[in-house]
Amino acid sequence: MSNLFLRYKYIGLCCVLGLSACGGSGSNGSNNEPVVVTPPVQEEPTVTPEVCTNQAYSILSASDDGTSDPSYLPENTIDRLTTPESRWSSQGTGKELVLDLGSINTLGALKIKWHDGAERQANFEVETSSDNAIWNSVLEDGFSSGKHSGFELVNLVESEARYIKIIGLGNSENDWNSIVEVEAHSCEDADGLIVDAFPNELGIELIDWYLSVPTDEDNSGTSDSIFETELAAGYTNSEFFYASADGGIVMRSPSYGFKTSTNTSYVRVELREMLRRGNTSHRTQGVNQNNWVFGSASNASQAAAGGVNGELNVTLAVNNVTTTGEDYQIGRLVIGQIHANDDEPIRLYYRKLPGNDKGAIYFAHEPRVEGSDEIYVEMMGSRSNSASNPTDGIALDEVFSYRINVLDNLLTVTIIREGKDDIVASLDMSDSLFDEDGQYQYFKVGVYHLNNSSDPDEYAQATFYEIRNSHEGYGDSE
Repeated sequence: MSNLFLRYKYIGLCCVLGLSACGGSGSNGSNNEPVVVTPPVQEEPTVTPEVCTNQAYSILSASDDGTSDPSYLPENTIDRLTTPESRWSSQGTGKELVLDLGSINTLGALKIKWHDGAERQANFEVETSSDNAIWNSVLEDGFSSGKHSGFELVNLVESEARYIKIIGLGNSENDWNSIVEVEAHSCEDADGLIVDAFPNELGIELIDWYLSVPTDEDNSGTSDSIFETELAAGYTNSEFFYASADGGIVMRSPSYGFKTSTNTSYVRVELREMLRRGNTSHRTQGVNQNNWVFGSASNASQAAAGGVNGELNVTLAVNNVTTTGEDYQIGRLVIGQIHANDDEPIRLYYRKLPGNDKGAIYFAHEPRVEGSDEIYVEMMGSRSNSASNPTDGIALDEVFSYRINVLDNLLTVTIIREGKDDIVASLDMSDSLFDEDGQYQYFKVGVYHLNNSSDPDEYAQATFYEIRNSHEGYGDSE
């Protein structure tokens, strides 16, 4: 028995060492084929990473030490109002805002809308507790970006918590701690809804634009304007203007909200061309270095303007449109414009009706001639309120490009899609009077949301990957 054991042990050892003479029962083993034993491969067990399904928790109450500004109490941070007046403000280092979830939950992140969040950085820490007695630190040395006027994502060390304590340490300007609204979430990154910054390779020079967003941080009663320098410095708004995961800019407009003026009926998240590029010695309006004119305008107008003629190239995907409301408003938005003093040489529309899986493209031209009707040009599908599905239309999330070109009085619009023929339409604007002295133009790009009758939670959204504006004489000295 012992010899048999030793023989098996010898064969196994030879094979492990890679020897070729592991043999059979011959006198010297030279005439036998070597015995090759392949040890079984140990497969690594497949580990499926856990995917956190984010849950937003209701916050039942908010409290502090009673020393907050009596006009800005802690309960304002959970009232679902995001206007500056509805905030908590308390002065001093170490001021605590305590939130109660009502029961113990897994906490991974907060979303916080800071007061004046686009102008200053807030400094803070976060602790959590299951019993409101023993507290654990889940974030030290926290600070806001100073660039967001919307919600900012705050990732935390995951904890089991009923109570959340935000400890205010002042801000980059003074020792006030001011929070407009707080949300509590189960997962780190909270479903990835907020991206902190635009990618470096973004094909958009934001210094050429200012932004309108449907907030009212300055209490003017109208939407806020984010001018060129602030916009180019990295301004984002996690509700309306933020980076997409695939390297673009998301513009999202609700159906209801603050508007650019009391004279307009619709909400928008839209860029307005600013040729002055932050040089505020040039006024926004007028025939000056901030705006451009047609090549058919007078020599004096061309000399005074920031550019002559113009071309706008945009690549985008429309992500969402409305499905409810008045028939003529459902599913429509303007994705590009030329605006003049009071009128619009072009508004470029995308429209998708609820029963269709593709959208139409058309544009409107508004002559300055008194009594003239707007001219509509259908490029792809129909603008009808009961339009059938356009056979060669553009689906939601489909990336495409458009070009708007003005040469003297000729307007040319081109729709460009990879692997398909361009669709081109032209319009002679000679009789529309946009080349008269005193008339100036500027491009607009974004989501001009032409539905103010939809269900309250509906919105329009598009992602922009490239926006390039050019004019004769513009940028020649740069």
